[in-house]
Amino acid sequence: MSPPMSPMKPPKGFAPMSCCWSTETMQKWLPFLGWLPDYTWYALKMDFIAGISVGLTVIPQALAYAEVAGLPPQYGLYSAFMGCFVYFFLGTSRDVTLGPTAIMSLLVSFYTFHEPAYAVLLAFLSGCIQLGMGILRLGLLLDFISCPVIKGFTSAAAIIIGFGQIKNLLGLQHIPRQFFLQVYYTFHNIGETRVGDAVLGLVCMVLLLVLKLMRDHVPPVHPEMPTGVRLSHGLVWTATTARNALVVSFAALVAYSFQVTGYQPFVLTGKTPEGLPDAHIPPFSVTTANGTVSFTEMVQGMGAGLVVVPLMGLLESIAVAKSFASQNNYRINSNQELLAIGLTNILGSLFSSYPVTGSFGRTAVNAQSGVCTPAGGLMTGALVLLSLDYLTSLFYYIPKSALAAVIIMAVVPLFDTKIIRTLWRVKRMDLLPLCVTFLLCFWEVQYGILAGTLVSVLILLHSVARPKIQVSEGPMLVLQPASGLHFPAIETLREALLSRALETSPPRSVALDCTHICSIDYTVVLGLGELLEDFHKRGATLALIGLQVPVLRVLLSADLKGVLYFCTLEEAEKYLKQEPGTQPYNGNEDSVPEHKIALLKA
Repeated sequence: MSPPMSPMKPPKGFAPMSCCWSTETMQKWLPFLGWLPDYTWYALKMDFIAGISVGLTVIPQALAYAEVAGLPPQYGLYSAFMGCFVYFFLGTSRDVTLGPTAIMSLLVSFYTFHEPAYAVLLAFLSGCIQLGMGILRLGLLLDFISCPVIKGFTSAAAIIIGFGQIKNLLGLQHIPRQFFLQVYYTFHNIGETRVGDAVLGLVCMVLLLVLKLMRDHVPPVHPEMPTGVRLSHGLVWTATTARNALVVSFAALVAYSFQVTGYQPFVLTGKTPEGLPDAHIPPFSVTTANGTVSFTEMVQGMGAGLVVVPLMGLLESIAVAKSFASQNNYRINSNQELLAIGLTNILGSLFSSYPVTGSFGRTAVNAQSGVCTPAGGLMTGALVLLSLDYLTSLFYYIPKSALAAVIIMAVVPLFDTKIIRTLWRVKRMDLLPLCVTFLLCFWEVQYGILAGTLVSVLILLHSVARPKIQVSEGPMLVLQPASGLHFPAIETLREALLSRALETSPPRSVALDCTHICSIDYTVVLGLGELLEDFHKRGATLALIGLQVPVLRVLLSADLKGVLYFCTLEEAEKYLKQEPGTQPYNGNEDSVPEHKIALLKA
């Protein structure tokens, strides 16, 4: 970012601004200060268009996702506006939009017992955890959740969410939310399907699919095209981009038409409270028919959700931000993204929001609409607030089957049909965490994510504990660990050296090529010391070649006896010809190459 043209000077009599409040630091914590001075009318026009497009997408989605979360529909809208305003100040991606998503809504339904008070408290506590991780720069924890685990979770979530909407699509009543019971009772009660809901739901799905295909195949507009063609192109693009709002409005109009005639064949959303709720602190206790549930009991009830929800929220949001930053050639600050989503959840909980994260679908709409800065979110947030004030009476007529169609069509892309074939071709071992996560998520989401992550970490640890060792024959036997050397791997190295060098007759001298080793620990040092003694007792030589400076520094600090260091294999072989292997060697400081000592001193 270029510095300002004329830095502001402190008033006379005041000390200069300290470095902690420099322009660079302020722009780091408040990224909008970097792009706002250069904001143009063109950027304003494009952000306005993008904000309207995303707003028309998020309003019907928010109503639908509240159903997935097991909450009244207004809570979806309560969760859809705060991220738009917070991200304007703190976000580092011009494309990302924060709000309710299908996956986050699914997690909320698992851990909040379909109680709004629990959902709001979960948003507050998740925001505190996310904000703390951002301040402490703990975003690296997300790196331990591998791509196969994420793909397994999202594919399972797509099936759970999609099948969970079949009951609304068919107008079935009294279907439990647990997945396996849901499957059983859906098929058991299939005979109670309401024809009106089923027909309308299927029509809405077909319309959504057709509009999506139209948007994907609309040819790009060119300046030389006639005005009429460009205008028609703009109308088609607007209709296909706002297809969710268009289809839901169509369904509501059909339902209202039947309502006027006195016959209603659809299950409707029902009354939605008007206006924005009053700001208040999250509920730290809740009163039920059986008494008051304390804060401690609420936290215990949410259990693993206090870990799963904030981590998956961060993971989903940062994955979306990195994906679009890569496509559009700019960089994001992951820790700043943690601060943005954490503060969004904290402030959103003051207005009855449940946990939110970055939405891939709405971010795609934002990017395709030509958004230039996070300012597009201001229009989206304003549109959501206007709908809360003036449109809630119309939400009454929205059929639940239409919202179910919106959800099903939104989660279909989450199911990755190509991932198994790709992993089979690239690395088959990665199919294990994918399948473990996918299958266990149908039982409990947290168990699926935890088990998949554990399997991924075990695979990683196995490669660390059992590194591949390349063996080359020559005057000296050369062993080269293909990766780093850490304490779990010392036994593997010992077995390789004993079997190939010391258990042969006569014992062979060995050059250990350390080119790929950038660090070692105390256990490795002890193991090397024992190996040196074994080689000394058998009258053979163990030489280390290609040492990097940090490794050499550790070895010198350990003051190992009888250790030999060489820069190249040729030097080691030359030394071996001068000093027969049957002669024991007592190492001293003179054996350390002079340039290595110079490097250490440097």
